[in-house]
Amino acid sequence: MSQPTPTLTLVQGDITRQHVDAVVNAANSSLLGGGGVDGAIHRAGGPEILAECRALRASRYGRGLPAGRAVATTAGRLPARWVIHTVGPVYAEDEDRSALLASCYRESLRVADELGARTVAFPAVSTGVYGWPMEDGARIAVETVRTVRTRVEEVRFVLFDAPAYAAFEAAVR
Repeated sequence: MSQPTPTLTLVQGDITRQHVDAVVNAANSSLLGGGGVDGAIHRAGGPEILAECRALRASRYGRGLPAGRAVATTAGRLPARWVIHTVGPVYAEDEDRSALLASCYRESLRVADELGARTVAFPAVSTGVYGWPMEDGARIAVETVRTVRTRVEEVRFVLFDAPAYAAFEAAVR
């Protein structure tokens, strides 16, 4: 029996305020915080997230989390149970890295399934400082989530501004 695809929901707002089982963090490979979504999640979630990220670095990810992979920690003070950290690829005009970007969504949903998460909030991975064009990033995100076999019931794309929301709205249509 095939699993139904998750319901896709679009929200313009702050990913750190989403009441979901898991929030996906567009992390950098160090897992130790940064700017954008990564910094916001670490600030809002508090020191527990950083402590677990440091433990991951000390054990399995001494060189950092590779692009396209995902790993979970506590959500600390966020209104979620877990944070799933994924490292998106940096956009490059001369190299197709779209499979790595798709892997971020696929791997995050795989980790969500391992955790038993039913609701997952994603940012637009790689579309900020990593320079991925928003329309293409939205297309890859939506296509990937629609084709992955998962037990997640709702995927919520939480978009920071109106242009990002419009790009995802177009991709969903």
